[in-house]
Amino acid sequence: MNHPQSRRATLARRFGTGAVAVAVTTVLAAAAPFPATATAPNAVTERPSTLVDPLIGSANGGNTFPGATLPYGMIAWSPTSTKGDQTSTGAANGYQYDATRIRGLSLTHVNGAGCNPGAAGDVPIMPFVGDVTSSPSADTKDAVYAANFSHANEKAVPGRYTLGLDSGASADLAVGERAAVADFGFPAARPANLLFRVSNSLNGSEDAHVDIDAAHRKVTGSVLTGAFCGRRANGGVNNRKSYYRLYFSASFDRAFSSVGTWHDSQLSPGSTTASGGEGYATGSDRAGRGSGGWVGFDTRSDNDVHMRIGISYVSLAGAENNLRQEIAPRARVADVAEAGARAWDRELGSVRVQGGGADRRTAFYTALYHALMQPNLISDADGRYWGMDQAVHRLARGQRAQYSNFSGWDQYRAQIQLLALLKPRVAGDFAQSLYNFAQQNRGVWDRWVHISGATHVMTGDPSAATLATFYAMGVRNFDYRGAFDSLVRQATVPTADGLSDAGCPGQCEGQRPNLGQYLTSHYAAQDVCHCWGGAAETLEDAVADHALAQWARMLGRDREAKEFTERGAYWRNVFNPGTGYAQARNLDGGWVTPFSPGSDLGFAQGTSATYTWMVPQDVQGLAAAMGGRDRAAARLDGFFHTADGSWSLRGGDPLRYDATNEPGIHAPWLYNALGRPWKTQETVRRILNTVYGTGPSGLPGNDDLGTMSAWYVFSALGIYPQSPGSANLLLGAPVFPKAVLHRTGRADIVITAPAADDTHIYVDGVRQNGRGLSRSWAGPSLVGSGGRLDLRLATTPNTRWATGESDLPK
Repeated sequence: MNHPQSRRATLARRFGTGAVAVAVTTVLAAAAPFPATATAPNAVTERPSTLVDPLIGSANGGNTFPGATLPYGMIAWSPTSTKGDQTSTGAANGYQYDATRIRGLSLTHVNGAGCNPGAAGDVPIMPFVGDVTSSPSADTKDAVYAANFSHANEKAVPGRYTLGLDSGASADLAVGERAAVADFGFPAARPANLLFRVSNSLNGSEDAHVDIDAAHRKVTGSVLTGAFCGRRANGGVNNRKSYYRLYFSASFDRAFSSVGTWHDSQLSPGSTTASGGEGYATGSDRAGRGSGGWVGFDTRSDNDVHMRIGISYVSLAGAENNLRQEIAPRARVADVAEAGARAWDRELGSVRVQGGGADRRTAFYTALYHALMQPNLISDADGRYWGMDQAVHRLARGQRAQYSNFSGWDQYRAQIQLLALLKPRVAGDFAQSLYNFAQQNRGVWDRWVHISGATHVMTGDPSAATLATFYAMGVRNFDYRGAFDSLVRQATVPTADGLSDAGCPGQCEGQRPNLGQYLTSHYAAQDVCHCWGGAAETLEDAVADHALAQWARMLGRDREAKEFTERGAYWRNVFNPGTGYAQARNLDGGWVTPFSPGSDLGFAQGTSATYTWMVPQDVQGLAAAMGGRDRAAARLDGFFHTADGSWSLRGGDPLRYDATNEPGIHAPWLYNALGRPWKTQETVRRILNTVYGTGPSGLPGNDDLGTMSAWYVFSALGIYPQSPGSANLLLGAPVFPKAVLHRTGRADIVITAPAADDTHIYVDGVRQNGRGLSRSWAGPSLVGSGGRLDLRLATTPNTRWATGESDLPK
C-alpha cells in the first residue's frame, strides 16, 4: 500500500535515483558515434539482456517500440503516443521518442514497420487520474484522457517496461509470451481509473467489445481490426479491411469502486458492456467513434492496482487459458520480469562477444534483440491459431508454434538469414507457418503477412527467396517438398490475381503479377505488369527464381533447377546497355522514357541507381554488363561517395547509397566479388560507425521487423549472406576480438580477430579451421557444420588478399 511519499520511493526503486538505464539524455539529431575505446575485458560474463537499450531506434524513423516483449512473443505491451490526434500516433507502431504524451499502453506491436501509424497497437489501457465525465472517444484531440511523461520517469529493459506519468499515475509491466502482469500506481485519495480503449487500435477497427464483471474483478473483450498500410496513397485503400480479432481477459487483485462504458460520444456510468468500432479512416472521418470501458479504484488506503492479462487471436477462452498457463495467480511483476530477462539471455546468448567497448556491445546486443523479436507467435498455448482463411486451425505435425508478421521484401535480405543461422528450429516453424498460410489462401504466398492477414505490401516474391534460403542454410523441420511444389506452382501457373490492379501499385494482390506476360517476355512490362514497377518486379523475381533454382538443385529436381536458373538471369532484360542502368521496359520492348538514374519510375521505393546493384545472384554478370570489374568497382565507388570523395551513406541523394532502403543494403559487400574486399571492409566499418550507434537515433531508419538490425549484427561479426538461396557467407572485418555463435543442435561458429579495434579495420589474412583461406567468402560448411574463422587485421588495406580470379564470390 503506497501513499504519496511511499509511491515516490517505489518509483525511485523502479527507475533508480539518477537517469534511467535507457538513453534519456541522448541528443536526437544523430546516432552517437563509437569512441575509440580499448577492448573491454570480461564482456563474456555480462548478461546480454543488461546490454540492451530498447529505446534505440525510437527516433530518426526507426519505428521501434520500447515496451515489454519476449523473443517471438505474441504480447508486446508498449505506449500508444499522441500528438493531439486520437486517430494517429507519434510515429508508426505507436512510439516516438519526442512524443511524450500517451493515451494508453497497448498490448500488441510490430517492430520497425513503416506505413504510419504502423500495425496493431491493440487495446490501449490507460491509467487515468480523475473522474470519467465524458466519453474518451469524444476526446478527439487527446486533451483529457491522455497524459504527459518525462523520459526521466521511463525505464525499458527486455521483458519489462516502467513509466511514470505527470498525472501521478505509473505503470510497471512485465510479460510472458501470451500474457502479462502489471502494477498500476495512483496518487492517494485521488480518483483512479483504468480505461480499456478497446476500439482504438492504431489503424482503427471494424468492431470492438468490452465486458466488465465486477463480481469476479474481471474485464474482458475483443477488437476486430487489421488494415495495415490502409492509409498509403499508393493503393492502401484496398487494405482497409479486417483480418483478425484480438481477445483479452484481465483479472485484478482488488474490487472495483466504479465501472462504466462508452460508445462514440455516449458515456454510460454503471454500464458493464459496450460495443462499436472506429472504422479505418483517419482524422474527422473517424474521430469521435469507438467504444470502451473503465474500472475505478478507491485509493484512500491502497493506491496500487495489480492486474494479470492474457490475449489470444482465437477466442476469449484461449486468452484465459494462455493467462492460466503463463502467469501464476499471485505472480509479481518482478518475478515475471526476471523470467523474461532470462528468456532474453538465452536468445541473445546465441552470440557471445568479447571486447568492442560498452557502446559497441550495447548497439550490437540491441540489434540482436530487435532482430530476434520476430517472427511473432499467433498460436495459443493449446496449439490453435486463426488462419488466413479466417478459421481456426491446429499446428501441423511436428510444428511447435504458428508464427506471423512477415515483412518479406525487407526481411529476406538479412533477417531471414540471421534467424536460420542462429535459430534454425524457429526458422523451420516459421517456414511451416508461411506454408500453412499459403494453403489457407488458395495457394498464394503473400509478401507481407500481418497476424492472419495477407496485406500484399511491397513487390516481388520474397517467400520463394525466404524458404529457399532456409533450406540452403540447413533448416529442415518443415514440409519442404510441399512448400517447394507450392512456390513453383505460383511461379509457373498464371492466376487471376496477377491481372488485378486492386491495391496497386504498393499493395498489388498478385504473388507473381501478370505471370503469363512475364513468362513470354522474360521481364515485367511496365505498361501491363499490374505491379509497383516493372524493372523492380523483374529484378526481385530474378532473385527469387535463382533462389528456387538452388533449392531445386539440392532437392534433385533437375528440370526445375534448369528452368529457374535461366529465369534468374532475366535481370539482364531490364539492364539497358545504352544507359548502363536497370530500366523499365514496355510490352513492345521499348525502354520507358524519360529516364534518369535518380528516378523511381519502374521501381519500388527506390531509384534505378540503387536497384541496378540488386543482382546479388550474379555479380560477375552485372560487372561484365557494366564493362568489367574495374569499371563496375569505379561505379560502386561513386555510389558511396560524392564527386569530391566525401562519403554519402545516409540517403537523400537519389543517385547514391541509402542505408535505410533494402534494395541496396547488400551493396557494400559487392566489392568482395569485384576483387576489392578492402573496400567492403572500410565501407562497412564507416556505416557501422557513422550511420548506426546508440541512443534513440541509433538506427538509420525503419528497422523493418529486424532487417536493419540484422544487417548490423552480420556486419559487426564480419560476415554477410552472399545471396538468397545460398549458405555462403561473405567475409569482412569483425569489430570484436572474439565472437562465438551458439546454435542449438549445431556446432558453434567461432570468429576471432585479436587486433580488432577502431583502427584495425582491414583483413590481412584469414584461416578457416586452421587452414589459410585466400578467398573472401566461406562456403556452406561453416553454416552447416560450424567451425572457426581466425582473422588477422591490419590498419592498412591488403590489396592482394582474395583478389585472384578463383577467389572471388561467383
